[in-house]
Amino acid sequence: MQEKNIKTLSFGCRLNALETEKIQMMLSPVLSCAIVINTCAVTAEAERQSAQAVRKLARENENAPIFVTGCAATRNPGLFSEIPNTIVIDNKEKMNLDAYSAAFAKSPCYKTAPEIKKFHKSEPKLSKKFIQIQNGCNHSCTYCVTRLLRGKSESFSYETILNEAQTSVSDGFFEIVLTGVDIASYFDNQIFLSDLCEKLLNDVPEIKRLRLSSMDPASPEITKIIELMKTDSRLLPHIHLSMQSGSNSILTAMRRRHTAEIVKKIMQNKFISFSWDIICGFPGETPELFEETADLARELLPIKIHAFPFSARPDTVAATLAEQIDRNISKKRVKIISEIADENKLEFMKSKIGTVSQVLVEENNTARTPDDIEIKIKGDKILAKTVCDLKITNISDLHFVGEIC
Repeated sequence: MQEKNIKTLSFGCRLNALETEKIQMMLSPVLSCAIVINTCAVTAEAERQSAQAVRKLARENENAPIFVTGCAATRNPGLFSEIPNTIVIDNKEKMNLDAYSAAFAKSPCYKTAPEIKKFHKSEPKLSKKFIQIQNGCNHSCTYCVTRLLRGKSESFSYETILNEAQTSVSDGFFEIVLTGVDIASYFDNQIFLSDLCEKLLNDVPEIKRLRLSSMDPASPEITKIIELMKTDSRLLPHIHLSMQSGSNSILTAMRRRHTAEIVKKIMQNKFISFSWDIICGFPGETPELFEETADLARELLPIKIHAFPFSARPDTVAATLAEQIDRNISKKRVKIISEIADENKLEFMKSKIGTVSQVLVEENNTARTPDDIEIKIKGDKILAKTVCDLKITNISDLHFVGEIC
């Protein structure tokens, strides 16, 4: 299969990137030429960037069919369909080959010789393999437009996931990352997320590292996952929590299902490292309520925080709430939270100097520790995808420096 005839561009989450790869593989055997753009609508800025990219590629490639899919295209198809040679594919149809074929047959490009004249994006080379285990979400967070655009939670069958895992290790990928919109909600044929992890580790012993993407702190599966981490070191001891706030008042306004106290209980497990997502400037977040989040970050010491300013999305409850926060204030709060996270990370890293860590080697002699911290490797070049032990010798710019034991 030749995938070079289908050029792709993905915005937003890792799940979007993974779905884009699948679309590329699906279209390559049947189309001689096309561009696929998978858009994001999680923030207004993500949507703006998606539209800007589509317009630019349409100008530069007037004879190439441009398939536009993803959340921004689903939320506002008219924004994209007015751009020449664009073909909008709704999220519900993004994995349906017939939808692409039928839409392409009605497009002007169908009667011309399609040609991609200008496309400079290079595909990233990943050492780990991402496997999607579910899609959609059943919860009702007041700020989230993604759940509206992707629909209800749908879990993939264990057989499908197992087949992808077996294929991945056959292709030389020994770290697998399970991803989705809400992986903690995974449930198929009496199999929960913790069961899925245990079965994969048993059925595919070649997996050396199994990692999980973001998890809902309210899920009872987290306790089971932590127990499995204690018994099987291949399930990497790092959990990314979709916190969004450390203030119970704000969490209630967000309709989140966890509290600060629940997170404190989860993070008592000191052999695991944690990272968070935090939304700064949610409507009604007073300086005092923001400080509750900052104080919790200082107390619980997550080693990474993906902080971003609140973005009011159309058709969400949060967009209609009173006490909207000035974006400049939200950005300042992002800076404060990010600085706290950097301080936490540095102290955590200092405690690891002189220890040995199993790593996954990536490109250019960099690697990732189980805690998902980058480490620069001194010495001879090591092949990407290699899993090996490194001794951590130093810290540089919030990266580890290490060498082969």
